[in-house]
Amino acid sequence: MAQYAGDHADEFETEYGRVSTASIGAIQRGLLSLEEQDADKIFGEPALNLEDMMQTDGRGHGMINILAADKLMQSPRAYSTFLLWLLSELFERLPEVGDQDKPRLVFFFDEAHLMFTDAPPVLLEKIEQVVRLIRSKGVGVFFVTQNPLDIPDVTLSQLGNRIQHALRAFTPRDQKAVKAAAETFRQNPKINVETAITQLATGEALVSFLDEKGMPGIVERAFVLPPTSQIGPIVPQIRQDIVRQSVIFGHYERSIDRESAYEILKARAERRVPAEPQPEGMPGPSRYGASYPPASPGGRPRAPQPYPAEYPPPAPRRPVGRPRDTLLEAMAKSAARSVGSQLGRQILRGVMGSILGGGR
Repeated sequence: MAQYAGDHADEFETEYGRVSTASIGAIQRGLLSLEEQDADKIFGEPALNLEDMMQTDGRGHGMINILAADKLMQSPRAYSTFLLWLLSELFERLPEVGDQDKPRLVFFFDEAHLMFTDAPPVLLEKIEQVVRLIRSKGVGVFFVTQNPLDIPDVTLSQLGNRIQHALRAFTPRDQKAVKAAAETFRQNPKINVETAITQLATGEALVSFLDEKGMPGIVERAFVLPPTSQIGPIVPQIRQDIVRQSVIFGHYERSIDRESAYEILKARAERRVPAEPQPEGMPGPSRYGASYPPASPGGRPRAPQPYPAEYPPPAPRRPVGRPRDTLLEAMAKSAARSVGSQLGRQILRGVMGSILGGGR
C-alpha cells in the first residue's frame, strides 16, 4: 500500500498535499523493522476475532483469556504494535455504551513498559486517545508494570484505578519513581504516601479506585487477598490440557495461506495478454503453464502450439510448501484487492491522512 501511494503520488497531491518519497521510504523502513521481528506472522490467517475474547459460559459468567506472549515480548516493537492494533480494533468496532455496571471486556497488559519503549510521539498520542475514549465502549484497560515512570504522564493521567506495591529507593531514579507514584494518588491526610510506598510489606499495596461519581477515591493502605490458584509457572502438559478444553481449540492452531485475490487477478490478466511469438526451438508453454522442450519424434524442434480452445490455461497453482508472504508482499496484495473499490478508497484516504497528519 505504501509503494502504491508512492507510485501514484500525483493522484493524491490535490487532496492530501505532496507525498514525498522520503516519507514513503521511512514508512517502508518501519515495516521492515517489524518484519525482522516476525510481525508479519501476527497479521496472517486466520485473523484474531475479538469476539472470541468476549464469550460467557452457560451462567453468563465471563471467561478469562490468557494471551501467551512470552515469545512475543522478546520482540518489543512487534509486541507494542500488536497491542495498539488490539485497542484500536476494539475502539473502532464496539458501539458507544456509556457507563455500565460492569465492563464488557477488561484488559490487563503485563510488562506494559514494552508498549511505550522508544515509541514515537504520534504513537503515544494514539495510545492516549484510545485509552481516554475506550471506556465509553465498555472496555477497561489496566497497565501492569514495575515502575510508574514506565508509563508516560499523558497516559498515566487517564488511569483512574491504581494499585501500587512497594518501591525501593536505592538510586536517584528510584527516588524519582517513588515521588512520581506518590503524586499520582489523591492524598489521604492520615497517610504519608511517599514514605508508605517504601515500607509496604509483601502482599500490601496502596489502592485508589473511582467512586460512584467517577472521581478517584483517597488513597488507602490495604492487604491484597492472595489468589486461590497455583503460584508459579505450570508445566507444558498442563498448559496443553487447558488449551484443548477451550471452545475455540483448533481454530488458531493451523495457519492458512490462501490464494489471494491478487494472485487470481494476476493470473487472469496474464491469460488475457496474448503471448509474444517465440523463436523456433525455444521452449513453449504447456497446458499447465510449465515450459517443455518441444521436439518432434525425429528430434527436430517444434514450434510452440496454441492452447486448445476446449482447454483454457488454468491459473498457476501455488507450490506446495511455499513460504509465507513477507509483510511488504502481503500489504501489496492487500492494496491490489482494495484499489478500485469504495472501501479501498476509504482505507487509502485514512492511511494518507494519518501519514500527512490529517484529521479525517
